[in-house]
Amino acid sequence: MLVAVIASSGVSTNVVIAGFGGLAVIAVVGIVLATVLGRRAGRHALEQRLSALASRLGVEAPEEKPGVEPALHHLELVTDRAAEAVAESSADAIRLRRALDTLPQGVIVCDDNGEVVFRNARAVGLMGGRHGDALAAEAVVDLLADAWKQGSAQRTLDLYGPPRRTLAVSTKLIDDGRRTLGVIAVIDDISERRRLEEVRRDFVANVSHELKTPMGALGLLAETLVSESDPTVAQRLASRIHTEAFRVSRIIDDLLDLSRIEAEEAPPREPVLVSLAMAEAVERMRAAAEQRDVKIALEEPSPPVTVLGDRRQLVSALYNLLENAVKFSYDGSSVQFSGTVADGEIRLDVEDHGVGIPARDLDRVFERFYRVDQGRSRNTGGTGLGLSIVRHVAANHQGHVEVDSREGEGSTFRLVLPIHSEVG
Repeated sequence: MLVAVIASSGVSTNVVIAGFGGLAVIAVVGIVLATVLGRRAGRHALEQRLSALASRLGVEAPEEKPGVEPALHHLELVTDRAAEAVAESSADAIRLRRALDTLPQGVIVCDDNGEVVFRNARAVGLMGGRHGDALAAEAVVDLLADAWKQGSAQRTLDLYGPPRRTLAVSTKLIDDGRRTLGVIAVIDDISERRRLEEVRRDFVANVSHELKTPMGALGLLAETLVSESDPTVAQRLASRIHTEAFRVSRIIDDLLDLSRIEAEEAPPREPVLVSLAMAEAVERMRAAAEQRDVKIALEEPSPPVTVLGDRRQLVSALYNLLENAVKFSYDGSSVQFSGTVADGEIRLDVEDHGVGIPARDLDRVFERFYRVDQGRSRNTGGTGLGLSIVRHVAANHQGHVEVDSREGEGSTFRLVLPIHSEVG
């Protein structure tokens, strides 16, 4: 389609040139008339020249009586038509440029001499002055040269940034079946597509690994239990089977929650009282906290506020933050859960005084199945999906989640959401 459009643009350019030629003829005719109009001997020659000029612009002279006036009228008619063609082709060229500027791909067009005659807005942005863009521009030039020789060429470029990007570049000759008119390059930024493919592959691999471990343990424990005659050992094996089965159930439940939250990018919106969502999350976490002798200190926001969103998602996110804090706190310690209002936002902080997170892991803790300490996570029953759920809930509610932590001193996770209204 792009080739056809560019070819059409070439025809319009010829019309523009012809139109401007017709306008120039008027000035020439004026000079000729000033010098020879008074000479009777030159009238016939002038008439012939005017008719010839009009015919060269593509319109035959009407059948009128001979003379300078009919010939001049004919020339004026032709010039008017040329002016209309100039205006129309100019509008077509502007429309074509604007259409190409809206494309998400970069488009570069060269003429039959190899000179760049057009870049759309996306191509200009991709071929900027940064180092990575300079490498991309050099690769595009090489591919344009390859297209001249081979008819077409393609290449995928990995630019390591920052930010890291992946560009797919394809070039192709433009012709009208008889001669080469130029060459076109199309540049597509496939960075997000590549990232999603990597995430999908990692997700499948991680799910397989996370489910394979407890399922393998269940098989071995059950096999041992079948041949075990000692009631004490059998009870211990049954307890282990129950623990592994619960772990599998937790992984599946979290996967279903994450899948549902990801699917609801625009969840049903309703005013949710933040203090009630905080209290519900604390109540769900109370039993597990008491088992670890961890106290949860709740400080509700003042004044009370509401956020616009899905109550189930918000409670799920707060519960996962509390669960993460309790799991990685020392026995007998405390967790502070507070809400503060500032700059039209509600900031929900969950602060623990536990093991903390190494600085190298802070950027990855929200990834699916990512664990800072594999052994401790398995002992505490973590699935590695809780913080990923929090991140998606925050994104669904036009908010974000932050973390501040020091290894050995504890962590503070902050969920920031826009306020819907204050409750008097």
